[in-house]
Amino acid sequence: MSTAAAPARTGAVLADLLPSSRAHARDLALVAGGAVLTGLAAQLSVPVPGSPVPVSGQTFAALLVGTALGARRGFLSLALYALAGMAGVPWFAQGTAGYAMPSFGYILGMLLAATAVGALARRGADRSVLRMAGTMAVGSLIIYAVGVPYLALATGMSLSQAVAVGLVPFLIGDAVKAALAMGLMPTAWKLLGDRS
Repeated sequence: MSTAAAPARTGAVLADLLPSSRAHARDLALVAGGAVLTGLAAQLSVPVPGSPVPVSGQTFAALLVGTALGARRGFLSLALYALAGMAGVPWFAQGTAGYAMPSFGYILGMLLAATAVGALARRGADRSVLRMAGTMAVGSLIIYAVGVPYLALATGMSLSQAVAVGLVPFLIGDAVKAALAMGLMPTAWKLLGDRS
């Protein structure tokens, strides 16, 4: 029995459109694939002068994984990413691993953000440019709400210093990532809708 559905179905995310006679095997592959995608995207990383947090592709990947897979699979995918990285897989930004780093709070924030954007996607938040903009904003806000205070605690910075080095330098990049997602997700729905 196929689990493919028309995009108009309420509660569907992009991953639900993939046909499979074995939904559990498909879900496992999607969860693992989302973790690997996030790990690969994290390697697109550039140090930010004066900040212990680099600009990387992992936040973009985490938000897309959550949006495409939905809340449950998105959470599991980012949990796998975090746990494997904590266990020593060097796939956090700049090829790092472990949890004793000032930027680890952002990884925890990504786990929560993937869950939130996945829940929003189930309500159709990834089907239009404007709704996708809001979805990316919510996801980014969650990442910073966890990552910036964690950065302050891990480094002994004040909260205002952590905001200055752990949020402000990333706003332009986040706007670019949001613009990419705003084009990517609604377009994917249109293309898959034509095939459904």
